[in-house]
Amino acid sequence: MSEMLPALVIGAGPAGLMAAEMMADAGQHVVVAEAKPSSGRKFLMAGKSGLNLTKDEPTAEFQLHYAEASHWLSPVLRDFGPAEVQAWARDLGQDVFTGSSGRVFPTAMKASPLLRAWLIRLREKGVEIRMRWRWIGFDGADLVFDVAGERRTLSPERTVLALGGASWARLGSDGSWAPFLAARGVRLSPFEPSNVGYSIDWSDHMRPHLGAPVKSIELTAGDLTLRGEVVISTRGLEGGGIYALSRALRDGAELRMDLFPDWTEARIAERLAGRPRRESQANRLRKALGLQGARLSLVQEWLRPLPADPLTLARHLKNLSVPLGAARPMDEAISTAGGIHRDALDQRLMLRKLPGIFAAGEMLDWDAPTGGYLVTACLATGRWAGREAAGWASP
Repeated sequence: MSEMLPALVIGAGPAGLMAAEMMADAGQHVVVAEAKPSSGRKFLMAGKSGLNLTKDEPTAEFQLHYAEASHWLSPVLRDFGPAEVQAWARDLGQDVFTGSSGRVFPTAMKASPLLRAWLIRLREKGVEIRMRWRWIGFDGADLVFDVAGERRTLSPERTVLALGGASWARLGSDGSWAPFLAARGVRLSPFEPSNVGYSIDWSDHMRPHLGAPVKSIELTAGDLTLRGEVVISTRGLEGGGIYALSRALRDGAELRMDLFPDWTEARIAERLAGRPRRESQANRLRKALGLQGARLSLVQEWLRPLPADPLTLARHLKNLSVPLGAARPMDEAISTAGGIHRDALDQRLMLRKLPGIFAAGEMLDWDAPTGGYLVTACLATGRWAGREAAGWASP
């Protein structure tokens, strides 16, 4: 027998929990089905090094970070953007602060207190979260789940899908839902890694610098240029500077690095030319420019033999070509591009092919860098889809 429900959410991440709260606020009994044994596992992982909830910047500037998806996400993000995210966290008893870069963090610098307070509030509103309920497809209009090896079937009046993208499968986002929707005619865009590191085959001399950050640099890929930092990992380069250029790098753009973004070529060349001719190149760079450690090793890794001419060397230091290999595997990516195509959704975020079924979060085909943009869009689309689902009635 199929269990009848007023409202169902599949996925207990930020998008799903927000959708559940919207439907509960509308007076509906909501069941959240979650495949894992606990809620918000990817949310908690993201918050281990300090949960970046949003970015405190003007709405128009904020929305530009969603690139081609910004036009259809615009009303969703206007409805629940950076200011609303901060107010939401405070309403849960979690104060926030804005860092020097505009990034907003909970004062506790962790995701767990925020998630714990949210789950308590949802429980008080009557939201029921069923753990270890894994969605395995449709049976007619019903939704089928594997629960401890048993087949269970639900027949909800309205459903919000919030199953995440296709990265960090161990935390629940494995993209296994895609074939179920494709079989029902829902248009999907292929998954691609986003906010992901790139492979580089380092020589042995880089071993002492594995794990080291390289800060205060400028990175360029295609038409995009930004200030940021990278981390030298055992497998290549990672970090926010790389992640923010994901779209351009995915499209094949070359990555270039400016090690002295605040210096002109002329100033660098003048400093280099002032050193004794007999000095070694390494000492010359160290004493003239303060270049040492991981930064100096990167120059030696990618630029040897170093040009003797000061101006030529200065040009390279301001425009260092980075020989990236392939992107790291999708399951190592912080997020993924691709998913449910915009054309498959109406303005309510309801699937055109499946009336009464809405979608939110990373399931949707939008892409954004880290820095608060990912969390904000998950919360905003979950809120939008949950509110629209709450007001939906079958014809």
